[in-house]
This record gives sequence, C-alpha cells and structure tokens, in this order.
Amino acid sequence: MRGARGWIIAAAAAILIAGAAYLVRPHNDSPEHSSNSDAAGGTSAAFLFAQAMGHPTSQMTGAFNPPAAFSVMFVFTPTSPYTADEAGQLREWVRARGGTLIYASEPGDPELDRVLGVTRFSLGAVGAPYRAMPVVDGVTAVGGGGDLVPLDPAPAQVPFLRTADGLTAGYMQRIGIGTVVVLADPLVLCNGFLEKADNGRLLADLIGADANAQVTFDEYHHGLTVSDFAPQAWLLTPWGAGLLWLLVAVFFGLLLRGRRFGPLIERRAEVARSDVEWSVAVGQLLQRSSARAVTLGVLARAAERAVASRTGLPLQPRERFWNALWVRAPVIASELAEIENSLVAPSPSERDLLNAARRLHEIAHPSPRRLRK
Repeated sequence: MRGARGWIIAAAAAILIAGAAYLVRPHNDSPEHSSNSDAAGGTSAAFLFAQAMGHPTSQMTGAFNPPAAFSVMFVFTPTSPYTADEAGQLREWVRARGGTLIYASEPGDPELDRVLGVTRFSLGAVGAPYRAMPVVDGVTAVGGGGDLVPLDPAPAQVPFLRTADGLTAGYMQRIGIGTVVVLADPLVLCNGFLEKADNGRLLADLIGADANAQVTFDEYHHGLTVSDFAPQAWLLTPWGAGLLWLLVAVFFGLLLRGRRFGPLIERRAEVARSDVEWSVAVGQLLQRSSARAVTLGVLARAAERAVASRTGLPLQPRERFWNALWVRAPVIASELAEIENSLVAPSPSERDLLNAARRLHEIAHPSPRRLRK
C-alpha cells in the first residue's frame, strides 16, 4: 500500500497540472492563427483567398527557408520563437530581395521585434473597431479583437490602422527594397473577421495584385523546432514549464515509491551444481514429458555423426551415407541399423531404451579393444 503512495502523489500532481493548463488555455480555438485551422481564429480563409487570387500559395514547414524574391510571407503569432539567425535571414530577405512581410502577433516574437525595430507599449488598450488611414486603398474601417497591446511606431513606420483612441494597431515600413507590415491584432485577417467591415479588402491589398507573386504562410514556427529544445525553452514556454513540472512530480513519486520497506536482506549465495545433477535433471524432465522418441532420435543422429566422422564419410545426403557405410563398414552398419529399427518399436520398456542408448554410445564411442577387432 505504501508503495503505491508515490504513484498516487505523481498522478495527483499531473492531474493538477493538466487542470491548470485547461483552465488557463486561451479561449480562442486557434491562438497561433494557423493557416491549417478553420476556426474563427485560424487563417485558412486567407490561405484559400490567396489561392483564389491566382497566387502560388504554400506553407513553410519542416525547415526555415526564406521565400523567393518579391514574394509575400505571413507570420502569425509564432508559438516557437525565431532564432536570431532566422530573424536576420527574414529581414535580409525583405531588405535585399524585395519581400513583403506581414507580421501579425499579439505578444510579438522577441527576435523579430528586435531585428524589425518593433516597439510595443507595456499596457493593453481597447481594440476594434479600427480606423484605416488613406495608406490602404478602399479600406476605411476594420473589425478585430476587443483588446490589444498597441504599437509605438518610429518616424519611418507609417501607421495605417488606429484604435478609436488614436493608438497604432498596424503600420507599414520600407526596409531596403521590401516592405514590412506589422499588426498588433492578427484577428483582423482571421477567418471569423474577414467578412466584417473592410477586412477582406485589407487582406487583398496586403497580398497585392501581382498574381505571379508567391504567398507563403509560416507554419514552421507553429510547431516544435530545434530551438524549442534549448535549455531556456523549459522555463520560457508554457509547454516546457508544464513538462518540467510533470517531470518533477514523477521524480518525487518515484523517490517516495523507492523507499525501503524494512532492513536489507542479503541474497543467498548460489551453490554450483555438478554435471551429474544437471544430467539427472534433464533425464527426469525427458522422462516426465514422455520424450522417449525425441531422446533416442537425438542419440541416433549423434551416433551417425560420430560414425561418419570416424569412417570419413559425408553424412549428407543420408541415403548415400548409408550405402557407403554398408560397403566400408558392414558390421557397424548392420548394428547401427538394427538399433535404429528397434527405436520405432511400439512402447519399448525403460530397460529396452537404456540398452539401446548404451549400444548407440558404444557404436559412437567404441572402446580401444573393439577398434582393434
């Protein structure tokens, strides 16, 4: 009973962790705004919309590789953070290869914010409805989430979406020959909001009218990446913290379960058995299992191998061996054939079996006196 106490404690801790994760989970059914999700917070409609406009549309999965030059890339709320190298490659793709990056994230990614110069206020504010600036053609009002963390744009960052209080919800910036669009509220491009106000027109303007431009959705940073297994990921990510607590609970459970129940009892030293004891044990086992035919068959084959080795005859094929044995050693062949024929007799007695075994042993290992004969 005491041994199960550790497992009970570990199970209770795991249930508490799972319950806490369930209670604090985001109410949005696609918090990362994945293009694979058809939920209200997903962006599968944006993916299909880009395809319908004739753009070659794809998802970045498996490995991080910047898209082709003069193409469009959507990055929605990375759940696996960008590394410094990946963020640098993405900025260089915008600057030198004319890429258009639509970066929409509520909390932001530390490395992307750093290389792109994104500054966010520390406090939240009331979100939608948003007022669109004349920078975006045909867009006057945009729907979105109820709250957001507003952006603090620099002089080179031109706001195009503002809240009712005048705070920046989105801006554009030219970097080299490319463009970066930053949105503090990704919901304006999500499935459940494209039909509201001018959200659909905003998505069309961001994708662009060039049907040859490739459109890529970053799904690589919505799953586990190599950087997720870095030591800091165990403390800085929700899944890492949950797994860490689970490992701690299991460790203490095993620790409690592994306590002694009493004093150590030394194991008795094993006594080596003699060859005679093993032989007797095997013989009794064969006797109890009525394996007479098996035993004598093994002895007969062993005798044939010994005779073949002594006479220099090949054992296989067996028919040729017997023909040659009758020619080379007819006495041995006659005696061996007689014994083997007696083995198939119905229900031989124990004494008959013993005599047959002795005769087979004598043929296989003849005494020196018999060899001289």
